[in-house]
Amino acid sequence: MRIFLTVLGTVLLLVSAAAAAERGPVTNLPVPRFVSLKAAEGNVRRGPSLTHRIDWVYKRRNMPLEITAEYGHWRRVRDRDGLGGWMHYSLLSGVRTVIVETDMLPLRRRPAADAPVAAHAELGVVARLGACNQDWCEISAEGASGWVPKTGLWGVQPDEVRD
Repeated sequence: MRIFLTVLGTVLLLVSAAAAAERGPVTNLPVPRFVSLKAAEGNVRRGPSLTHRIDWVYKRRNMPLEITAEYGHWRRVRDRDGLGGWMHYSLLSGVRTVIVETDMLPLRRRPAADAPVAAHAELGVVARLGACNQDWCEISAEGASGWVPKTGLWGVQPDEVRD
């Protein structure tokens, strides 16, 4: 950074640096962002290379994960319990899934609290994420689909809107 920048120039530089910090340096996609586990198993490593120790192995295909950092072909992820580490990008998918956080969560036919219930989802169910408005998301799992409050899910940002 050069010292001779004007005050206005410095403010603009700080704003653009803050905006850049919200994007991954490798993919230029938003960080953090949600993805899912593509593989049936995925090693979680202590650092971003094959030489780093494996801390644990995720064994639930389609499990939602949050990418919090990028480094080359590696993505630092965290799960709904806040645990995480580094995974190779080839184990991850952009397909969005969520985990149901409320037991027997009603799936409604419309995004409204008074809409008829189409089904119920048990605590811990992994579901495919569809459209979301400010307060509701459409999910589907095991042949059932419906609208649920965002507060009953992990894997979607509170302010996220999807078509």
